[in-house]
Amino acid sequence: MAEPITRERAERIVRAHACENCGEYSYKRLVVKPADDGQREMGAIWHAVKVCGVCGHEQEIGLDAEGDITYAS
Repeated sequence: MAEPITRERAERIVRAHACENCGEYSYKRLVVKPADDGQREMGAIWHAVKVCGVCGHEQEIGLDAEGDITYAS
């Protein structure tokens, strides 16, 4: 198995996805941290929370070891 993606790579992947509400790529807050046990059960190793800089929509994203999105809300 290959090494899991780094925190920096996870942050770049999350930034590359537009806001689900307005479609913009500007974020006023972005936090990427290791997934907790519940999130790991869904296959995530990284958990990101981002707040859109345009509309203020808050979104949570989980990334697996390869950088694929496991959940988004």
